[in-house]
Amino acid sequence: MSSSETPAAHPTQTAHGAAASSQMPDLPVVAPELREGKAEILSSHESFHGKIFSVYTEEVLEPNGVRATRDVVRHNGSVVVLAVDETTDPSDPLIVLEQQFRHAANQYLFELPAGRVDPGETTRHAAERELIEETGYRATQWETLVKYYASPGFVAEWMEIYLATGITTGEAQPEEDEKIDTYLVPLSRVLRMIDEGRIHDGKTLIGVMLYARRHAARQG
Repeated sequence: MSSSETPAAHPTQTAHGAAASSQMPDLPVVAPELREGKAEILSSHESFHGKIFSVYTEEVLEPNGVRATRDVVRHNGSVVVLAVDETTDPSDPLIVLEQQFRHAANQYLFELPAGRVDPGETTRHAAERELIEETGYRATQWETLVKYYASPGFVAEWMEIYLATGITTGEAQPEEDEKIDTYLVPLSRVLRMIDEGRIHDGKTLIGVMLYARRHAARQG
C-alpha cells in the first residue's frame, strides 16, 4: 500500500461494547515524524527524596499547549548489558542471563545484568562495572544497541542497552544486598523462554529480541 492510499475502516468498540465503525475516520497511511519540544516548568518541588530516585511534583506547560500537574520520578539513568559468547557456537550464541529475587515484583526474575549510572560516570564505564560486579565477566567489544524510556508516563529514567562480546570469565563482586545466580543460556533457549512466558523483565525482552533479529539477519 502506498502512502497515498487509505486503509479500509475497521469497527471499534464504544464504551458500551457496540460496534462503532461509522465513528472511526479513514486515516491515511503515512510515515510518522518525530516531533520536538520541551515543557516549560512553571513550578517544581521535591515530594520525596530517596537513595536511588527522587519524586518531583511539577506544574508544567507542555509544547502541545497542555497545562498540567505531573509527578515525575527522577533518576540518573541505567545501563543494561547483553553479554554474548559468539565463539562457542556462532549459530546459537550464549547469553549471560541472571536470576534474582525482585521485591517490587515479589518473584524471581530472569534478567540481563543492569544497574544505575553513578553521578559523573559514563554509561560505558557503568556498563563495564555492572557486568563485572554482577557476573564477573569482562568484554573486549562494546556497542550500544538502544536507549529507551521504560515508563515515560511518570518515570524520567532512561535505560541504555549495550551489546558486550569477546567475553571472558572472572570473579563477581556483587553488592551486599545482591544474591544473583548467573547462567550461560543459548539464544534459542532464551527465545523459547520468552515464548513460554518465563521472562517478564522488559529490558531483557527488548535486548534479546533486538539481538535475535540482528543475529538472524547475519545468519541469512
